[in-house]
Parts: sequence; C-alpha cells; structure tokens
Amino acid sequence: MTQTNASSKINNSEENLPHSTQSLNTFAPRLLDWFETDGRHDLPWQQHQTDTPNPYIVWLSEVMLQQTQVKTVLPYFARFMESFPTVQDLAAADWEVIAEHWAGMGYYARARNLHKGAKQLVEVINQTSNFPQTLAGWEAIAGVGPSTAGAIMAMGLHKYGVICDGNVKRVLTRWAAIDGDITKSATTKELWALAVRLTPTEHSGLFAQAMMDMGATLCVRRNPSCQLCPLKADCIAHAEGREMDYPVKAKKQPKPSKFSNALIIKNAEGKTLWLQRPDTGIWGGLWSLPLQFVEKVEASELTKPSESQSQKLAVRSNDKVYEAEFTVAEQIINEWLAENKLVAESISDTLLDDAPIKHSLTHFHWYLQPQKLVVDDEKIAQLGEKLAAADIAFKWLDKQKACDSLGLPRAMIKIIQV
Repeated sequence: MTQTNASSKINNSEENLPHSTQSLNTFAPRLLDWFETDGRHDLPWQQHQTDTPNPYIVWLSEVMLQQTQVKTVLPYFARFMESFPTVQDLAAADWEVIAEHWAGMGYYARARNLHKGAKQLVEVINQTSNFPQTLAGWEAIAGVGPSTAGAIMAMGLHKYGVICDGNVKRVLTRWAAIDGDITKSATTKELWALAVRLTPTEHSGLFAQAMMDMGATLCVRRNPSCQLCPLKADCIAHAEGREMDYPVKAKKQPKPSKFSNALIIKNAEGKTLWLQRPDTGIWGGLWSLPLQFVEKVEASELTKPSESQSQKLAVRSNDKVYEAEFTVAEQIINEWLAENKLVAESISDTLLDDAPIKHSLTHFHWYLQPQKLVVDDEKIAQLGEKLAAADIAFKWLDKQKACDSLGLPRAMIKIIQV
C-alpha cells in the first residue's frame, strides 16, 4: 500500500478510529518529547542531528536492521563503513568480499540485494548526480520496500516519509487495540493508514527514529515498560491490561526439520574442502562444507549407527529428493564417495535433537551432523578434476584461514568449532 493511498483512506475514515482527534494530534508531540530526553542519539547511522544527511548510511543500516537487532548490526555496520565508505565502493566490491563482511548475520538475500542495490544507486547517481529523491525512486532499488523507503526519505534525506516496520506495528496495534492479524493485507492497510495519520509533515525523520526507539526499548515484545511510556495515558492495550495480546498474528505451524551430514573432507596436509554455494537458495554465494541430505527416520535407528547404517542414511531415497536437496557440487562429491567406497565417520553418535549442531532458519530447523574423512592425494586430485570440469568454485583451507578469508554461514562456523 502506498503512503499516499494510506493518507487518503485515513482522512476519509478518522471517525472510525478508537481515539479522539486530540489523542491523535498529541501522539507525535508526546513521542518526540520522550525521544529528546530518553531516546537513543548515538547510533552511527542516525541523521537527525545532521544538517546534511547521508542517505547511503541510512539505506545500509535499514537493510541490515531488517530481521536483525541493533546490537547485532553495530559491529557489521562498522566493518562495512570501514571497507565501503561510499556507495561507489560497495558497488565496485567483489561479491566474495561483501559476503565475508556479511557472514554470520543471516538472511543472506539481504546481502545480495545490498550489492545489487548499490550498483543500481550508482547508476542513478551517474545519471542524476544524486541519490533517488522520491519514495518511488527508492522502492525501485533491490530489497527496498515501502517502510525502508519511507525511513530513507525521512531520515536519510530529511524529507517526508512514513515507516511501518515491525516495531511500529507493535506500538500501533497496542495503542489502538488493532486486533486484526498483522500478516493479513487488510490489517496492513489499517496500520499504514494510522502510521500516515500520526506522522507529522515536519520532522518525520525524528518521528521515525522515535517510533523505532519506542518499539525497540519500551514497547518490546515481552515485558514492555509501560510505566515509562509517553503514550500510556491513552494506550488501549495498557488500559485493558492486554499488552501481550498484541500484535495479533496467526499461530505459526511448527517448523519442519531437515537432517544433513556436513562432510569435513581433509587432504593429506590437513586442509578441508570448502564449496561456494550457488547464487540462489540457502546461503547463496557463501562457502560451505559439502552437505548430504538425510531422510528423517525413527530415533531408534539412529542411535549409535553402525557403518552400514551410516551408508544407508547417505543413500538418496529417490531422484526427486536428491536433485532438490543436493547442489551440483554435492552430487559430484556423493558419486565420488560411492565410486571410491569412501565412508565418512561421525564425530558424534546421534543425529536428532541432541546432534552437535542445530541451526534454525526461517522455514525449518536444520540438524547438521559433522562427519570426517581424510583422503589421499590421488583421490583428492580426482575430485578436483570433477569439480573443476563442472565449473564449481572450491578451496582447500585450514580452519583459521577459512574463517578469516571466506564468507561462512554461522552454522559452518559452529561446525568447525566442534
């Protein structure tokens, strides 16, 4: 929903809101007074104290802050700014360097969009001598949605912009007792309309930062600090003692589980094989140990598996599953293992909930079983030829070198620390 459409809707239906016009009109002043004395003013990307704002650092921080808390983002942001102080530097950087800087923060599609977006922004700057100056211009950049675009407009350009991210939705659903499922489009429209109504036409950047701070420091998911809140006098959820009932979201189905062997294949020098993941899919463009998909079976079959059971677990159940779960490189490695009758040895005894590595992603829990094997030079050379023939990027590195020079997902770092 566009911010313009939301504004039109709210102007036509203000009588349907649960608050008086006075409450609506005093929302922003109360919030801004609180922010001035109690808000955060030392975050490195904040622009409200700057006469000439820098949209680059606001855009960079906003992408990083999607699905990630401030305390996690801070060191990553510092590294990015040190290595890529301008959008031109970021656009010109190799993907592997960006991936290494991003590794461990998760949701890796954001990093891909960041790199693509930097290139798009440089094109705009080359054509216009400036960053995009409109909401639509920012929404045209990869990975930038309406709320991120509004934040950049408000905080990065000191123009009018409205935000309605997760923190804002939590504040608004409690304050106005909005009981619709926030994953539904009708509730999204209602929230955007209210956000537009409450955002002042002047100092919308200050207001955006204040709303973010409110949701991040006081109106938090659990145990909100209602007594310190400048909005408590007319917060409906607080008045009814129902703060934890908001926001309303459909109960999630339990996440399914996947099980994989993570192969630590070492050469005679003790160096480990690392593969670059395909650009699409999980951990796109990052580096990983070879993985073997394992079908989930009864726990009794997995307790202290014998060698024959380990072999059984590594066998593909059907071609459809095999093609879906194995990258091309992993298919090559699986076939190479079978051809040479090589079997990796489990580092631990089990593969279910007490496996050494449990890694949770957005849509499933991933149980990763480290398995190790050392291979002689002849077979290593054979594998290298097969991977090179398929144009697969791979490296043989010791643990420290891999950590220092490759973009590794957090799960891989967990594994090599076992």
